[in-house]
Amino acid sequence: MDNGLTDEVGELRSRMRRFVDGEVIPRESDLLDRGGGGRAAIDELKASAKAQGLWALGHPREIGGGGVPFMPFVYLNEVIGRSEFGQVAVGSVSMQDSIMLHLHASQQQRERWLQPLVAGDIYPSVGLTEPGVAGSDPTLMETTGRLEGDEWVINGHKWFTTGANRAAFTTVFCKTDPEAPRHLQFSSIIVPTDSPGYEIVRVIPVMGDEHGSHCEVTLSDVRVPHDNLLGPRGHGFVIAQQRLGPGRIFHCMRWLGQAQRAFELMCDRANSRYAHGSRLAEKGEIQRYVAESAAQIQACRLMTLDAARVMDCGGEARVEISLIKFYGAQMLHDVIDRAIQVHGALGLTADTPLERMYREARGGRMYDGPDEVHRMVVARRLLKDHRNAPWAF
Repeated sequence: MDNGLTDEVGELRSRMRRFVDGEVIPRESDLLDRGGGGRAAIDELKASAKAQGLWALGHPREIGGGGVPFMPFVYLNEVIGRSEFGQVAVGSVSMQDSIMLHLHASQQQRERWLQPLVAGDIYPSVGLTEPGVAGSDPTLMETTGRLEGDEWVINGHKWFTTGANRAAFTTVFCKTDPEAPRHLQFSSIIVPTDSPGYEIVRVIPVMGDEHGSHCEVTLSDVRVPHDNLLGPRGHGFVIAQQRLGPGRIFHCMRWLGQAQRAFELMCDRANSRYAHGSRLAEKGEIQRYVAESAAQIQACRLMTLDAARVMDCGGEARVEISLIKFYGAQMLHDVIDRAIQVHGALGLTADTPLERMYREARGGRMYDGPDEVHRMVVARRLLKDHRNAPWAF
């Protein structure tokens, strides 16, 4: 079985690799400029991706995307992930939100938000995490949405609302039905970021990076029309889970792209650096780094492809997705850590991409659910019914 990696997909992946390695990665220093230089660089890359037929490939065709099916796009995402700017350059950064809107948005919402989102004219953001409660349990959210006449009045405090500082809207998940059963208390509401009462308090410095995109946001009596409700009232939890499931697979594939790039940098350094009488590549400890990194990358790749296959066939894939989430995050950290070690002092500097990759890898152990929660999901399910584990025979 090719698991979706047909000759056609392989050719498309090769084209994507040439674009990411040949155009995106060489512009990373420009893209790190948060001013006009960075904006100009991303605009040029977006135009190039569109001209080459590489734009929004995973978005459904009926909303203006490339219509590449789920499983083939998983392979593309590994290549896109080689650069932290890959998603923005090829339009896949909006994919989770575009599909969420495609599934649940009204016709009016589709025209106002979905069409420009797919075209790359606007960016989305999502308000889930809150500083006052544990983000690993979304049913603890304290942000409220109260219906007054034909308007929702929203009050709350969000943070790690990624991309809010450039987004046209935030899909705010808030408590609208406090008397309902626990998982039916929350709704998702589209809030334009220029709404009165919507305030970006700050872009949160993360591990020394003061120019990121994780924002702290307050909503003070923000009023939006009743029609801004996304999907049925009380279905916010379901909508959030629908968004996160495939997203975790895409995260893990992008992590593989990052890990593969770090692995290549490590090998190049080992083959070129001379110390204590021989090249680093001839040292047993460095050879162990290379072998263990290769084993982790390939194991994670096969596990991630298997999780994607199960989901693509209509399966729930709860165990498989949780496995790759915590295993993939650890793999990424380990491979980048070894690459930094092989580079020595150079690996700690911004002269290579490794130090930025390392910061992102540490965040991966918390994003989309902390590792501890995903381990708990796996353990509980297997302890309850280990004889029917997905890989049992």
